[in-house]
Amino acid sequence: MNGEKIVIIPTYNEKENVERIISKVMSLDGDFHILMIDDGSPDGTAQLIKNMQNQFTNRLHLIERNGKQGLGTAYITGFKWALAHGYPYIFEMDADFSHNPDDLLALYNAAASHAHVVIGSRYCKGISVVNWPIGRVLMSYFASKYVRIVLGMKVYDTTAGFICYRREALEKINLDHIRMKGYGFQIEMKYTAYKLGCILQEVPIIFIDRKEGSSKMSGGIFSEALWGVLKLRFRKFRPNK
Repeated sequence: MNGEKIVIIPTYNEKENVERIISKVMSLDGDFHILMIDDGSPDGTAQLIKNMQNQFTNRLHLIERNGKQGLGTAYITGFKWALAHGYPYIFEMDADFSHNPDDLLALYNAAASHAHVVIGSRYCKGISVVNWPIGRVLMSYFASKYVRIVLGMKVYDTTAGFICYRREALEKINLDHIRMKGYGFQIEMKYTAYKLGCILQEVPIIFIDRKEGSSKMSGGIFSEALWGVLKLRFRKFRPNK
């Protein structure tokens, strides 16, 4: 086993952020490892990651893919890699500092205590979002509320992408059956874990919108999530064998 904790960070055109996010995560107590998954960034993101691998031997890993294949498939690739390499705690995080790397420690502590899935939540203590236009805040907040009502899952931030999974949770999920690729992927993963008996816990965070690079958010991403939720409501879930 390479280590105990690995942070999966998908990248596409993140040259402004990637070196800083790697250095920050690596500076944390607890010996975090990182798996970067780059979808053929034309701005040279992957090369910047490679340049740092000698500095963080056996702690910084990179998977390069051809072209943009979607957030969900990036994480599925990362989950499978992390499970194959024996990591007990597997994290999701953005590369753009919208998720504060310091909060990885709070997510880990909750997972090490009892929770199978720990969610860095923007909404479990009111609304904790900085630098988003009000329309985007409302769209995100009410999307999560809609999911909570339709699925009956008591999670306030259902589209959150700052998460710690214990490996037992990911091993229960048939990752090849996860269908949604955008932010709907985040909902589908949480709901699948919930239906398979996992303990989900939210930890409050402050989400700060990116300062460097461009957002990958679009209305189509939310549309997939909202319509996909209706299908999830009637799906049968069986643990992976």
